[in-house]
Amino acid sequence: MAASTTLSFNNPSRLKSQQLNQNLFKPNKTHFLFSPKNPLNQTLFHNFKPIFNSVSKEVIDDIQEEIDDDPTSNMSYFDPETDPKSITEWELDFCSRPILDSRGKKLWELVVCDESLSLQFTKYFPNNVINSVTLKDAIVSISDNLGVPLPDKVRFFRSQMQTIITKALTELDIKPVPSKRCLSLLLWLNERYETVYTRHPGFQKGSKPLLAVDNPFPMSLPENLFGDQWAFVQLPYSAIKEELLSLEKRFGAGLDLDLLGIDIEDDVLVPGLAVASSRAKPLAAWMSGLEVCSIEADTSRASLILAVGLTTRYVYATYNKTPTTTAEAEAWEAAKKTCGGLHFLAIQGDLDSEDCVGFWLLLDLPPPPDIVPLQIYESTLPQVTSQGHAFTSPGLLIVQPNQELDEPRAT
Repeated sequence: MAASTTLSFNNPSRLKSQQLNQNLFKPNKTHFLFSPKNPLNQTLFHNFKPIFNSVSKEVIDDIQEEIDDDPTSNMSYFDPETDPKSITEWELDFCSRPILDSRGKKLWELVVCDESLSLQFTKYFPNNVINSVTLKDAIVSISDNLGVPLPDKVRFFRSQMQTIITKALTELDIKPVPSKRCLSLLLWLNERYETVYTRHPGFQKGSKPLLAVDNPFPMSLPENLFGDQWAFVQLPYSAIKEELLSLEKRFGAGLDLDLLGIDIEDDVLVPGLAVASSRAKPLAAWMSGLEVCSIEADTSRASLILAVGLTTRYVYATYNKTPTTTAEAEAWEAAKKTCGGLHFLAIQGDLDSEDCVGFWLLLDLPPPPDIVPLQIYESTLPQVTSQGHAFTSPGLLIVQPNQELDEPRAT
């Protein structure tokens, strides 16, 4: 079942206007046990130079502004302060838009960016030229016209376009990566819907949502992805930022927190999931190839759902369903909302260790529209220390230590 998204930029300063080709651990926790039985032609734009002295600078500026703000124009931009060789991964969308052309047919658009939005490219296409050859030529033109090398990999999130995108990229020796970890692209598309598409003369009112995220029924977890134990945990936001600085030394993935504009105080506790395994490095290596997107506590099925790649969802773990465990899973989900959907996954050799071999910063899609004050979600459920003694304090609360997991239940 598809869920429409309502993503928006909290920090839109990196977005360029619509222009003509501008070149320019150790928290409180409770342990659980895994059970293997459970589961582009380019037109260079030159500055206007007045031919007649009677043409004022104000008139020229007005003309320039109209061109820059034209929702029917294409866009080609690369940040001149960025090293082109540093952009090795792109995010791409190639799909129809809620816009009709002069023939009454839907316009298609190619949108490309990188995670930092240093690269931004858009181009409209008529619907009768949509194929892998058109896409491949457009990708090459981005590289040629902007003077950037072709990327090593390209992420895309539309499953219905997977065949065309994969074929075009493969022929260019670029690795196609189906993934919902295209947050910069998703946010930019939502921004374009509000500021560009709705102003286009061919815009169709009442169109279906531009963005849709598939949530298929979760599958059983492959055996190579099982850990030994897991625990709901929490880290101060300041510690999260420190962990991101160490990603080059370990497996995992981060998020551009500045671009996302996530405004959280350093002492706010961010919820996460810690997984311990005697084979932590191999497990983290396997996870690093999955494009981990998010983790959800499904209280109706007393399970944790791991979303990876484009449309894959796994039953990551299960637990005994009781009023206490349900309340605790709900508290964990509420804490994610407190942090704007932000959460994390850490893979460790031991749950009592302060180090991890894999760290993924995750964000729910769509993120909540507002960050709710933390105190709304404070809880006084019993937390468990490493000695197993309970005490009362606000925060994330988990059940009894070393609880065996049931087999995943079919519903």
